[in-house]
Amino acid sequence: MENRKAKKVYVVGHKNPDTDSICSAIAYANLKRQTTGGNYVAKRAGQINEETQYVLTRFGVTPPGLLDNVRTQVKDIELNKIAGVSSNVSLRRTWELMKENKNKSIPVFAESGELEGLITVGDIAKSYMDMYGRNLLSEAKTQYKSIAETLDGKLIIGDGEAYFDKGKVGIGASNAESMEDFIEPGDLIILGNRYEAQFCAIEMEASCIVVCQDSAVSKTIKKLAEEKGCVIISTPHDTFTVARLINQSIPVKHFMTKDNLVMFRPGDYIEDIKDAMAKKRYRDFPIVDKRGKFCGFISRRRLMDAKKKEVILVDHNEKTQAVDGIDEASILEIIDHHRLGTGIETVGPVYFRNQPVGCTATIVYQMYREHDVEINQTIAALLCAAITSDTLMFRSPTCTPVDEKIARELAKIAEIDIEELAANMFRAGSNLTNKTPKEICFQDFKKFEVSGIDLGVSQINCMSKEELEEIKKRVQPYMKTALLEKGLDVMYMMLTNIIEETTELLCIGNNARGIITTAFDLPDAIEEIVLKGVVSRKKQLIPAIVVSLQN
Repeated sequence: MENRKAKKVYVVGHKNPDTDSICSAIAYANLKRQTTGGNYVAKRAGQINEETQYVLTRFGVTPPGLLDNVRTQVKDIELNKIAGVSSNVSLRRTWELMKENKNKSIPVFAESGELEGLITVGDIAKSYMDMYGRNLLSEAKTQYKSIAETLDGKLIIGDGEAYFDKGKVGIGASNAESMEDFIEPGDLIILGNRYEAQFCAIEMEASCIVVCQDSAVSKTIKKLAEEKGCVIISTPHDTFTVARLINQSIPVKHFMTKDNLVMFRPGDYIEDIKDAMAKKRYRDFPIVDKRGKFCGFISRRRLMDAKKKEVILVDHNEKTQAVDGIDEASILEIIDHHRLGTGIETVGPVYFRNQPVGCTATIVYQMYREHDVEINQTIAALLCAAITSDTLMFRSPTCTPVDEKIARELAKIAEIDIEELAANMFRAGSNLTNKTPKEICFQDFKKFEVSGIDLGVSQINCMSKEELEEIKKRVQPYMKTALLEKGLDVMYMMLTNIIEETTELLCIGNNARGIITTAFDLPDAIEEIVLKGVVSRKKQLIPAIVVSLQN
């Protein structure tokens, strides 16, 4: 089997998970890791109930993390990770990097490392082609070291970290008298080897002089420049070349695009960003994390290379019960013990194991034995608890001799007493004092589609008749709201007494009572629907409803 260390494979049960769904996911993920070496991670598709929490706490197991959907996200795509530039880097250096790496756009970062903007080939072309005033360099607050670097020169006098932030750029080609007429304090003057021109510019309080063609600078000029605070840059280029190149020293932040940037987060869903990308003619879109740090670029082409999340479904095979976005995921396996459901489709063949036993944990145990993988005490305890829960400690008609045999084998490995475990589990599960009616209704809820009818069935198991009566008082008024909230045609609530092995059924929806009276051959006028011997949603209630609706 393919080694999947590089990518996570999520092992997840159904929504509103029960003990089997959680414990089987944990145990099966462990089995897959041991047999393949891959990165298999147990997850949950909903809130853990009190019974399951008791089991996990008792055996020292951390609850699986929540997986609320498996839609394809930006983080599932291999981003184009481009090295960016600081916002103070020159246009010329930026252009060289873009040519070197064949980039059409690159990110620009602030000193904090956050994305500040983007610079594109078009932005740089604009800086060359558009007409700008002679004050552009100072308006852009250009560092002297950038000017020297752009001109392939060097600083003779002055602080390269300082900024040219006042004045215009001029060329000292005329005589000293004429230069005095246009040079103003703070200006940057491009000139040659004429001593008098250099002297005049410094005396007129130019902030910087650029001496072309590597012309010599006298000691007198250097001394005067130091006294006046004037920067001297020497460059090998002639005056024309310097005049052409000097605007390329402007920091990239002056021309970058920074307003109305279309950015996405790694957690954004692909389907949600397609429209936003289609409305903009950008080639690349930046991805930033919550702290504003640049993660890479995404393009429309790369959307086609999105890697679907890979999942293994346990304890269900029905779309209505699966984690949201299952249509966008790649299902690798299904391990289940329920009827064949509807809605789940796969692109290719998958490993599908479905057995008529009382619990998915029973199947997982068999797979451990088939692969000759040792079951430690913790895994054994979890699997034993799952079987005990799903079979109502072997009272449910779904329970097979195989389930009970395996549960007792697991109890020996885990060194636990099944009867004691069951009593404490069911007691924890029936403690709903702090739960809202909504939470109780959907604690163990499953949705089905039968003959074009959407129906939902909730189940609460208790060991006390009094507890069930209290729960009934709380949830019955809420069921109408629950019906509308889930968009159901019919909803049933199973209040199951484990000890008496009976279920009182609460009904709401179009012909909900009629369906049940037909299914179980009950009088039409019956007030309370109490089904003796009915404790299983899977094997007793749902099959009867299916037959009733089909007839």
